[in-house]
Amino acid sequence: MALPIMQKATAVWLVDNTTLSFKQVADFTGLHDLEVQGIADGEVAVGIKGFDPIVNNQLTQEEITRCEENPKAKLQLKYNAAAEGEQKRKGPRYTPLSKRQDRPSAIAWLVKFHPELSDGQISKLVGTTKPTIQSIRDRTHWNIANIQTVDPVALGMCRQGELDAAVAKAVAAKAKNGDVLTDDEKMRLMSTDESLASENRIPTAMEGLENFTFSDTAADAPEREKALPDAESLFNLPDSDDEDESDD
Repeated sequence: MALPIMQKATAVWLVDNTTLSFKQVADFTGLHDLEVQGIADGEVAVGIKGFDPIVNNQLTQEEITRCEENPKAKLQLKYNAAAEGEQKRKGPRYTPLSKRQDRPSAIAWLVKFHPELSDGQISKLVGTTKPTIQSIRDRTHWNIANIQTVDPVALGMCRQGELDAAVAKAVAAKAKNGDVLTDDEKMRLMSTDESLASENRIPTAMEGLENFTFSDTAADAPEREKALPDAESLFNLPDSDDEDESDD
């Protein structure tokens, strides 16, 4: 599917200037639904100026209006004859100079939490070299003492969808080799969409307790009333045999 140029900046503009759903914006820009939601919450793409797709000949106002009226409709990128036959560039991902210092942190996170990923997959995700990955794996990197593990998605070095796709490919390769995944590995390798769906499930040990309540039933009410003491009896003191002494 063809994507607009400057996807994240375009998503910022659509979130700020339209009533399109997060799903519609994500499908059009190639971002993950959670990334678009993060843009709306001000947690993602902070400081990025919106890129108007109408002025830049990527969308029409009529197309935006059509999708605003129908939440199930998908935005269609405006046809550009100049882009016909254009091929995706092959090779490692380009990493901006401002983010290159964060690459070791992203690599350390991937190596720690997704050891099933190959060096080639990590290289494509964060735009690094295999010797750098290997030096972090065996902890021989020159700055290993100061490297902290940080999610590459949070650093903006790859998209959540790209990470999920790489993990899914690694899981498929592992299953093809006959390796059995443990429960911990299944939880760790779960995609974002699967993880969000699992949060709404009721644990097996708690099934059948959805309607549990601490309130008394109508049948138990009489028994409970019998067990309660009479309020007046609490204030009735026993008669005293001694007469009150009068003052001389």
